[in-house]
Amino acid sequence: MKAEIAKNHDRSLARLREWIAHPAIAAENRGFPDGAERMAAMLREVGFQHAESIATDGKPGVFATLDAGAPKTVGIYFMYDVKQFDPKEWTSPPLEAALVDKPGYGKVIVGRGAVNQKGPESAFLAALDAFRTAGKKLPVNLVLVAEGEEEIGSPHIGQIVHRPQVQAALAKCTGVWMPHATQGLDGAVTVNLGAKGVIEVELTASGAAWGRGPTRDVHSSFKSMVDSPVWRLVAALNTLVSPDGNTVAIDGWFEHVRPLTAEEKAIIAEAAKKLSERQFRVGAATSKWIDDLPFLPALERYVSQPTANIEGIYGGYTGPGGKTVLPHRAAAKLDFRLVPDQTAEEAVAKLKAHLAKRGFGDIEVNFTGGYSPTATPANAPLIQAQIAVLKRNGIEAVLWPRLAGSYPGYVFTDAPLHLAAGHFGLGHGGGAHAPDEFFVIESANPQVRGYDGMALSLAEYLYELAK
Repeated sequence: MKAEIAKNHDRSLARLREWIAHPAIAAENRGFPDGAERMAAMLREVGFQHAESIATDGKPGVFATLDAGAPKTVGIYFMYDVKQFDPKEWTSPPLEAALVDKPGYGKVIVGRGAVNQKGPESAFLAALDAFRTAGKKLPVNLVLVAEGEEEIGSPHIGQIVHRPQVQAALAKCTGVWMPHATQGLDGAVTVNLGAKGVIEVELTASGAAWGRGPTRDVHSSFKSMVDSPVWRLVAALNTLVSPDGNTVAIDGWFEHVRPLTAEEKAIIAEAAKKLSERQFRVGAATSKWIDDLPFLPALERYVSQPTANIEGIYGGYTGPGGKTVLPHRAAAKLDFRLVPDQTAEEAVAKLKAHLAKRGFGDIEVNFTGGYSPTATPANAPLIQAQIAVLKRNGIEAVLWPRLAGSYPGYVFTDAPLHLAAGHFGLGHGGGAHAPDEFFVIESANPQVRGYDGMALSLAEYLYELAK
């Protein structure tokens, strides 16, 4: 497979660059339905016998199957959408998919979606294409679902997965996984046993809804006589967290929060011996943890605590210089990370009830997307296959209870499917959701695999899953 992947390298890389050049961005309603159609076409190109677009109340999904006549079937989760971008913040155009030499990393591809998730997903397509061009059958059958709304909280993923023919196909799977660049700069790999959930909301305060303050922007001299919707929003936001902003203070928020188990604490303690605090600090762009915690307690907090985060807040004039205006409206975009045993539905309801109880019932709460946490046991065959592939490649896996980030794995691990779910792939990238997002194509570090190496690791994983 290694030689076949290398032989197909140029064509596979061209496919990735072409894919990056045509983004689907749900938040901007950009690239639809083209994104789903392109996704389905690429799947057919690498050997899926069936690939179709699935309509939802939002952006379309994709459902595909590859029957290799194998005894076992494995599920694959893809997202074909990417985050928004501001070209002015990038060193090269974000849709150009430039190949550049990045000191300390090697040759990388820079572009929106390079690592989240088009690069890893393209590496998986490269692995499948190598089977096809070599005339070899896959060791497992595949059922693939892709969505175009992951970056806005997967509001319609259930309408894809629970479509009768899709759910029936997934029910035959041993588990569902997504290709992911799991290696750190030192080559180490963390095997995640789940992920936090998330909800995204937009809170809006306005003079019209409040019945106080202006119903249009007015001169700020009126502030001595007129209430401010902006200050009202700030007051409401302040009730959501502790004074330092680090602990959620919404009524009943911790009612169903499950504390770390003894097993999870042991996993974190073992992982802390292998993980680099310096790499964590670089990744978080910080020199201090909350409450100046040492590394191990900070990691425990990282895994176990729900969060309330202001993504952005806006209202009135934000251009150069000042403008003496009293705005009639202000809004804030927030995300809340959830942990077992919270649910997205419960979180939204408690947020609304909390605001109403404190007299902020006029503030509009627009739930834009989100989902519950997900978990998979370490002894699941899907996870054990990852550990086996890593061990064969000389890598001692670092088990980790759950990603502090989120993906909609709950739709597979919860009822009615109750499947194992995870991420896998030897490779590295960075800058997801940020300017100059990149994915390593040719690694300068022999311990870190490049693009072809990641494709090979995914082929190895399919063989391991077939056992």
